[in-house]
Amino acid sequence: MEANYPKPWVKFYEPGVPETVEIPTHTLHQSLTMAAEQYPNSTAIIFYDKKMTWRELDDAATRFAVALQNLGIKKGDRVMLYLPNTPHFVIAFYGTLRAGGIVVPTNPQYVPRELAYQATDSGSETIVSLTLFWKNIKEARPHTPIKRVILGNIKEYFPPLLKFLFTIAREKKEGHRPDVRGEEGVYDFQTLLRNSGTLRSVEVTQDDIAVLGYTGGTTGVSKGAMLTHRNLVAQAAITLAWFPGKSPGKDVFMGALPLFHSFGMTCVMNAATHIGAAMVLIPNPRDLTTVLRAAHKHRPTIFAGVPTMYAAINNRPDLHKYDLTSIKSCTSGAAPLPLEVQTTFERITGGKLVEGYGLTETCSPTHVNPLSGTRKIGTIGVPLPNTLSKIVDPETGKDLPVGEIGEIAIKSPQVMLGYWNKPEETARVMLEGGWFLTGDLGKMDEDGFFTVVDRKKDMFIVGGFNVYPREIEEVLYQHPKVLEAAVIGIPDIQRGENIKAFIVLKPGETATAEEIIEYCRANLTRYKVPREVEFRDALPKTLVGKILRRTLRDEEMAKRMAKT
Repeated sequence: MEANYPKPWVKFYEPGVPETVEIPTHTLHQSLTMAAEQYPNSTAIIFYDKKMTWRELDDAATRFAVALQNLGIKKGDRVMLYLPNTPHFVIAFYGTLRAGGIVVPTNPQYVPRELAYQATDSGSETIVSLTLFWKNIKEARPHTPIKRVILGNIKEYFPPLLKFLFTIAREKKEGHRPDVRGEEGVYDFQTLLRNSGTLRSVEVTQDDIAVLGYTGGTTGVSKGAMLTHRNLVAQAAITLAWFPGKSPGKDVFMGALPLFHSFGMTCVMNAATHIGAAMVLIPNPRDLTTVLRAAHKHRPTIFAGVPTMYAAINNRPDLHKYDLTSIKSCTSGAAPLPLEVQTTFERITGGKLVEGYGLTETCSPTHVNPLSGTRKIGTIGVPLPNTLSKIVDPETGKDLPVGEIGEIAIKSPQVMLGYWNKPEETARVMLEGGWFLTGDLGKMDEDGFFTVVDRKKDMFIVGGFNVYPREIEEVLYQHPKVLEAAVIGIPDIQRGENIKAFIVLKPGETATAEEIIEYCRANLTRYKVPREVEFRDALPKTLVGKILRRTLRDEEMAKRMAKT
């Protein structure tokens, strides 16, 4: 860290938050070892009322690591986790690291095409999932290097009554459990845990890659951010330092954010493990009733979410049934946090909700508003401890003065090593001296508070998830009737943004909006599917033929404004 670099934001740190945090020197999976040693009988996971202690979680992770080694997993091998928020994810995550492998967290909503791309790009030969997703894996597998498939069942960690009811309900449905008999290289999760042995020592250092976190980056092409053990341990230590009132071994984290996403993985799972706090796992974040029931019963103290989640809670007509007053500290990310949403949630819970900012490439948060004291609405807050940030000219990379708009750059122990097998992409975002270019345009005020004013990349945010137009457009171009396509994000109060597609059909072809939307549903994750489709005779382009998405968006916004 540059000792003399100006940090005007430090004076706004609340009491107890240090300017610099001493970064632990252990590997990420050793955080689990230490939690089990310090809090062996304390609750680590709460899943539909069933609890698992830190000792039990540590033992399960070791057993899984042994199983992976017995299957031939070596240091540096990639293991995909195609899982929702269940105990399987946490066990497999730390077990993979303990075996010397690299975790590739994957969205369980991915359709076979998306799954195949990520497996192939990462070179993953092993995938851990649930029987629920076997159909997608089976379809994608011939197009990937996947040799080993480990399948669990969500009911394995249910409490007895729920397991019974779940089994009865599923047995009423034909084909409730996929038949994997005779499928080569398919293994049962629980059987592997039972057939344990001795873990072989693997030399893993803080400089080794722990996670490949996939992100659209600055070009929209999906890339794996290489996150080292040092990056992720630093992230946990730095982020937790922002909460001086935390209680190691006693806090409870609400785990409604997907753990495959960098926000949930680092700010819920890794942070909770770092201080031996319990995590309440919610497999479906859209199941707001389950979230509220769990919060009412298990009394979380720390809540990480996205604005759409907080807004949905605020607007629940039956909210009076649930006591949320245990919540003390909340962070919001992935999209701007409206003032009304913030103040309403704080009034309901009595806790503090602040907006932050981060990326997969930085293991998530780098900037957060102070929990108490000065909070500037509309800003992403100030850089966290051990973190430097500045505004640079997007063309030259030179520093810009206070108040000027440029690209946000970050320097922190949290910044990734680079992009997996993409040296040219890495070179575009990493400046000399370890500075990382975020691709987001913003400005800094005289107090060191940062504001995001636009996106250099064409990304937009739907329900807290980053969506990149290029991926959707590539799917649209595969439709036999489509000649040209472009997609934009349109502001939406509930989802952050909605997706609208503009289509030019091939000569002589006809199509309906629903036909295009149905095609997208078959080839894209749900949140990437356009909500609206407009057919045009032509799309606006530059002289060299590049489609102008911004022009489309400006036209659309002007049209909508005229209607109000």
